[in-house]
Amino acid sequence: MLIEKLFLNILIVLAPVLLQSVFGDRWRNDQSPIVMGLLYGTASSLCLLFSYYELDLYWDLRYVPLVISSIYWGPLAGIVNYMMILLMRTYLGGDALIFGYISITLSFIIPFIASFKIKELTGSSRIKVAILVSLSPLLVMLLILLSYVSLYKGFESFDLATIPAMISFGILLVLGTWLSSMLQEIHEERFKMKVQIQKAEKMKTLGELAASIAHEVRNPLTVVQGFLQLMRPNEQGKNQQYLNIAMEELARAESIINDYLNFSKPKLTKLESFSFSDVLNNIIVLLTPMAMKNGVEITVNLEDNIYIFSDRGQLQQALVNVIKNAIEATPAGGEVQVSLKKLVGRAEIKVIDNGKGMTKDQLSRIGNLFYSTKDVGTGLGTAVSIRIIETMNGEMNYESEEGVGTTVTITLPL
Repeated sequence: MLIEKLFLNILIVLAPVLLQSVFGDRWRNDQSPIVMGLLYGTASSLCLLFSYYELDLYWDLRYVPLVISSIYWGPLAGIVNYMMILLMRTYLGGDALIFGYISITLSFIIPFIASFKIKELTGSSRIKVAILVSLSPLLVMLLILLSYVSLYKGFESFDLATIPAMISFGILLVLGTWLSSMLQEIHEERFKMKVQIQKAEKMKTLGELAASIAHEVRNPLTVVQGFLQLMRPNEQGKNQQYLNIAMEELARAESIINDYLNFSKPKLTKLESFSFSDVLNNIIVLLTPMAMKNGVEITVNLEDNIYIFSDRGQLQQALVNVIKNAIEATPAGGEVQVSLKKLVGRAEIKVIDNGKGMTKDQLSRIGNLFYSTKDVGTGLGTAVSIRIIETMNGEMNYESEEGVGTTVTITLPL
């Protein structure tokens, strides 16, 4: 059977993702679209080199790596893969070389288009799209075959045994794509889980350290604050003014200490049901003067009748930090968009700015204590916000592009 004879092709198709699983952690920094295009392009070329000849046709799975590289690694990886297939086809030569070029080019069109449209999909949705896209080369091959037969041989010479062979080949194509996609998803999930575990361990250590320092610092501050309050009634004039400034700075220091304690172990003390849009509207009113001062416009698109059961004060603190950071990152004349919509079983908040954006390195360090993209800042506000959202069983994700801006997506269960 055709499936048995193309078993080597199946192994070649699975080789790139298996190599990623084995060496993925070491290769992670080198996994650029070009490198991955070369890796999957090598697999496509080997499939073409070890194709099987039957019924006057060459059968191989060259298009499975092409689909996977385009879907998972983007258009650049797909183009590199496509060029390598063309080079291998040129090397092999043959009478129908021009039909081979046409077939390869037409088969690449749909994977190339899909590579731009699939960025927001994950998991099973991405696998389904990959399988559907993998069927397009089969249709192209059938079209090219019929064109070749009609031009050079005539339909009377067409072998009907080709039809069941094409069906078997289509099943094999879908199976190869499904296996590759599944392994790719498993590899990505494993890597994400490993990163999350490492980050959680690091945050736990930092949290314990922050809590210990905060407790030690709070005690002498409380003593100083007490003595200043005792001195206050007896002082007048400049001394009274100095005491007031000292008390204000002590209050600010206490607020920072509370943030460190909140980072170490956020507590949801006052649970209640409240309107999500009301909380966001209050925050917008609170931050509008700051936005106007910075020359930034805030646009709002909030769905009503979305209620959540949680700690209102903690949620407001987290959202204030996020929106405030967006305003500070946006230049004068820029815009910050705040949206709220209801999804299945959860609410989604998006905060989008058109500031300078972040590099991949900066993006990977967001949420780390003592790291900030601002000239003056500790990164504490962002770290606290992430911990609060996680305590509420929610998720907070950052997407950013240099020169374009940053999008913060927060999802919370309803």
